[in-house]
Amino acid sequence: MKILMINDYFPPEIGSASHLFYELAKEFVKQGDEVSVITGFPRYNIQKQTLPEKYKGKLLLNEKIEGINVFRIKTLSLPRQILILRGLNHFLSAFAYFLRGLAGIQYDYILVYSPPLPLGLTAYFLKVLKGKKVIFNVQDLFPQEAIDMGMMTNKLMTGFFYALERFVYNKSDLVTVHSDGNKKYIEKVIQDGDKVRVIHNWVNTEELSPGIKNNEFSSLYKIDSKFVVSFAGILGHLQDFEVILQAAKNLEKYNDIEFIIVGDGVAKGSIEENIRKKNIRNVRLIPMQPKDKYPQVLHSSDVGLVTLVKDLKTPVIPSKILSIMSSAKPVLATMLLSGDAPKIIKESKGGFFYDAGDAKGLTEGILFFYNNKDKIAEYGLRGRKYILRNFSLEISCKNYRELFEEMS
Repeated sequence: MKILMINDYFPPEIGSASHLFYELAKEFVKQGDEVSVITGFPRYNIQKQTLPEKYKGKLLLNEKIEGINVFRIKTLSLPRQILILRGLNHFLSAFAYFLRGLAGIQYDYILVYSPPLPLGLTAYFLKVLKGKKVIFNVQDLFPQEAIDMGMMTNKLMTGFFYALERFVYNKSDLVTVHSDGNKKYIEKVIQDGDKVRVIHNWVNTEELSPGIKNNEFSSLYKIDSKFVVSFAGILGHLQDFEVILQAAKNLEKYNDIEFIIVGDGVAKGSIEENIRKKNIRNVRLIPMQPKDKYPQVLHSSDVGLVTLVKDLKTPVIPSKILSIMSSAKPVLATMLLSGDAPKIIKESKGGFFYDAGDAKGLTEGILFFYNNKDKIAEYGLRGRKYILRNFSLEISCKNYRELFEEMS
């Protein structure tokens, strides 16, 4: 198969948005498919001092990464904190990727990662001009998430993006989502249940596998002898760091419990400020780690945290849950109990979940594993087995290839 994947993020950028499609693309190549990716130059979640020279000062670049044909085009990097500028950036990037898709790339199917939502326009116009089939993969329900979070309140703007959402979903040949809750939401938007399919997000279970606690990362940050509670990933508006800091404050008397928050993002400044204001001494902020170091972060941990704010009402399944479980570590989560993620934790028996903002529950969950360290491996292995059965990369790749064949 000749597959074109369109994503605004791609390695060497760090984060689930870049690595999810990267892992899938590698698996397509492994299955014998010809894979091309249209994306921008690295600009998010990457340290400038580590950026390879080949990405600097160019408008276009074609490269091959592990058998994947990567076609890059220069896009703007407007401030992400300003919603209007961020939205403008998404439309400009979508137009740039459309132009890139016209330039001699051979493909039969188009697979798009959303957000950003305007990439659906990229795929639509390529579909019209090239006559190819489109699968639109929805990871986050925009604009609903932004509305729920109070980040988008202008009625004219919300109406515009609701209309764009309907247009993109309707014009795609198939829409894939990672949970049943997301499927129900999109079915209400387009009123065509057969077009919406559930393909769970995936984990590279070979790269994210059990490992030893004492490793290069734990030695570097001197946490070998600590009971480590970790949050690793993007520090954004959807993640609830207040509940983590409150749980840390509750556990200050335990000298051997240390919280580490590993990552970067728009919320980093407020986290640092809250740590100073509340004089929290058992929380350490650690910079975003390269992809090859991320497994060591999880191996160094005794439990992994996934926390979402209570205003987030869409049924998301954070990829961190799958990564933590794949590494055979217990997961502790705080989020709305009506979503799909708590169901995964419950079915796997790989950890505990609490209502959004429940610092008391989170504190009790941490103390359970602290006082019963023999349970860490038990819960971790249950989570690992659950991931292998339901969320392996091979299973998801097989499911996508079957969808491509169905559209042929």
